[in-house]
Amino acid sequence: MTWRIVHIKESERLQLKLDNLEIHKRGERYLIPLADISMVVIEGNTSVTTNILAQFTKYNVVLVICDQKYLPTGLLLNYGNYHHSAKRVIEQTNWEIERKQVVWQEIVGQKILNQIEFAEYKNIDEKRLRTMNDLYQQLQPGDISNREGHVPKVYFNSLYGLDFTRESECLANGAMNYGYAIIRAAIARNVVGQGLMTMLGLFHRNEFNSFNLVDDLMEPFRPIMDYWLDQQILPEYEFLTYEARLTIINFLNQPMIYRSTKSSVDQVMQKYISSFLKAMSNKKNAIHKVSLSDFMEAER
Repeated sequence: MTWRIVHIKESERLQLKLDNLEIHKRGERYLIPLADISMVVIEGNTSVTTNILAQFTKYNVVLVICDQKYLPTGLLLNYGNYHHSAKRVIEQTNWEIERKQVVWQEIVGQKILNQIEFAEYKNIDEKRLRTMNDLYQQLQPGDISNREGHVPKVYFNSLYGLDFTRESECLANGAMNYGYAIIRAAIARNVVGQGLMTMLGLFHRNEFNSFNLVDDLMEPFRPIMDYWLDQQILPEYEFLTYEARLTIINFLNQPMIYRSTKSSVDQVMQKYISSFLKAMSNKKNAIHKVSLSDFMEAER
């Protein structure tokens, strides 16, 4: 099933109408079945009733709230609706340190491979590709040498220039910030949907971060978003316009090959997290790979 992502800009009011989201805008009313929705993104001044917020959590609809600059700044997620949530949380708190280190190595490795693949696609300097590959080869369980932190320095400078930093005020950074926030929201929805606690991560363990596990699991999808932005946003727009933001959100609906089957990116995320749970509970299982080449192949 393909879930709908609803983007709402400057609506007067959102409320519950039976089991539908009712949107009031410019004298018109729009009804969307809650069972069809995976995500709602709200921009601008909109009134929201508590009844619809409660139903969002029951239907596992993630609500993304944007600030005046249109960047996502808040999430509303369901809490404890998974049928074995207590059992799942007990398992999560008892994950073995060694197993977490091995799985984190697999996650980071896939992220780096996706970065290398995108860099190859962009025909960056061969010497820089060798550096990235060498760093990948040095990856260890738990990434104790922080290869995941070193590769992006080479990666981003190769793509956007030596003066580029992730703090630079530019379209590329604005698009990445927006795109990564959308990925984060979608991963968070699937994480809580499978009874996991978002704050207990494998590698990320910031005491002030409520989404440590989400930030772990989303890593392989970042370079895939980079490719999507390179194809759809950076050549077409000078600013992060309304249409550009809609295009970034639509990334979740794009087709992707996953274990020989074509699915949407959002569906792949759900399957990927299911494989993560199996990998954590059984040492014989590896987390399934999420590769940029599978995204590119589905486009052809």
